[in-house]
This record gives sequence, structure tokens and C-alpha cells, in this order.
Amino acid sequence: MHSEPLNRARVIAAAIDLIEREGADAVSMRRIAAELGVGVMSLYNHVPNKDALLNGVAEAVLSRIEFTDDPDAHWTDRVRTQARAFRQIAHHHPRSTMLVVSRQLHSAAGLLPVERALATLRSAGFDGADAVRMLRMFIAYIVGSLLREVGVTPAFAPEQTRTITADGVDPALFPEVSSLAELLAECDHEAEFEFGLELLVKAIEAHAGRREGTR
Repeated sequence: MHSEPLNRARVIAAAIDLIEREGADAVSMRRIAAELGVGVMSLYNHVPNKDALLNGVAEAVLSRIEFTDDPDAHWTDRVRTQARAFRQIAHHHPRSTMLVVSRQLHSAAGLLPVERALATLRSAGFDGADAVRMLRMFIAYIVGSLLREVGVTPAFAPEQTRTITADGVDPALFPEVSSLAELLAECDHEAEFEFGLELLVKAIEAHAGRREGTR
């Protein structure tokens, strides 16, 4: 039995720990109560139901993002910094991060990173529609990188990270796969993420330039 008093933060922390160990499917109010060594009814004083608990998990993970945002920096550097901050939290809490992107959050903790990202893009001169599209594009890229890096399945359960290997592949049928087998078989996740991030930043810079040219 835990001597520390039960509160919402402890309940959510227990849920995060369980999700990272076993996946979101393992979460139930009964299971969280067992993890904390308390009666299940005592949880309802702090979270009304499982849905609220999962929202709390998503918000807690988002609130851990550490922004070192410099308002005076060029907007492209601010975009890079924000993308890296989100990736870092996703790397530490991969299964919980999948909850973040699958739930519609309305709390201050949930909306702050979104507000920062949109404000950065708007200050760069993008209109609202473009800013929203670009935010979604970056989230899709970061989550896609996370899937490749930690192998989180749709049920939020990690598998072994898989790379493409050319073992037993017929070089006559797949000449490129065969010739690039060595490169396909290895993946420096940090370098890969930075490479893709740079392409995205350059693409939105080019988009900004085209918009300027049409005015």
C-alpha cells in the first residue's frame, strides 16, 4: 500500500507507466487501482471515467514538452525547435504519444503546443489554412518517424523495429532493393529525422517564397 495520498497526478502517472509497459488496451479503472494499491472507487474522486483518464494522460504528456523557444529567432529555427521538442517527448513516451494524436484535447495543457506552433507559422506570414495544414503535416511526419523508430502498432503495442533486408531477394526482380540492401538494413533514427525535418522546413520556406511572389 502506498503511503502517499492519492491525487489526480498520481492516478495519471500510474496510467502512463501502465501504457508504456503494456499499451493503452491494458488500461482500466480496476487495473489502475491495483497498480496504486487502492480501492477502485477511490479513483472516481480524481478521474470520473476511463475516457477522462486517457485525456489526462495525453495532456500530461503534452505538458512535459520543454520549449526553449526564442521569439527573436527566425521562424524556420523556431519550427525546427518545436518539432524536435515534440519528437523528444514522443521518444520518451511513445505509446502515450499515440494517445495524444488520437484524442481531441481542449485543455490549456493540450492546446499550448498547438497555439505555439500556429503562432510561429502565422508570424511567418502564412494564412490560417496554410498554418493548420503545415501543423498537421509536421505532426504526421513526427508520428510516422516514431512508428518507424519504436514500432508502435495501431493497438499502441511496440514491436521490434524492422528494417528492410534483402535476404533471399531475387536481384533480377528487385535490382534496386538488392543494390541498396546495406543502406536499407540500417537506420540512424536521429539523422533520418533531421534529414526529413530539413526537407519539410525547406518546402514550407519555398511555399512562403511562392506566396510572396504572387502578391
